[in-house]
Amino acid sequence: MPTELRGERVVLRPVAGVDKSVLVAIRSSESVRRWWRGDDLAAEFDEELSDDEVHRFVIETLDGRVVGLIQFVEEDDPDYRHASIDVYIDPAVHRRGYATAAIGVLIDHLFSRLGHHRLTIDPSTDNAAAIACYTKIGFRRVGRMTAYERRPDGTWGDGILMELIRPDR
Repeated sequence: MPTELRGERVVLRPVAGVDKSVLVAIRSSESVRRWWRGDDLAAEFDEELSDDEVHRFVIETLDGRVVGLIQFVEEDDPDYRHASIDVYIDPAVHRRGYATAAIGVLIDHLFSRLGHHRLTIDPSTDNAAAIACYTKIGFRRVGRMTAYERRPDGTWGDGILMELIRPDR
């Protein structure tokens, strides 16, 4: 994995132990925790740090401020090869284009350097801001996934499967 990916507005670098407090704080905020749940976020951070199948990057502004996390998982079966991404951003900087910038940098890396031809992302049907962001980047809706993920109250919520195909970029 590269040491960093640079874009015009953000730098993506691999998550490290020193990022724990800021990323746990961002993920603990009400507007992020709604979509990125968990019981013990500090313990989950440690577990996730050792998971080699998920590639996690801190999203930093050009002046070094940590504003979120972006990650991807790869399906390496040649008949189904693709990557799936997820992202969260500090609510203090929502709607300033950092998610869009970070996703763009990661998309370029996944298509150009890692040779993927298809990317997916799967926001909750209730997450209108995320869906709008992904649509702006070029992802298109593939379908609705019914009872896709458990919500904090124990009920099941629907998700939207979205994809971006390399020629569409």
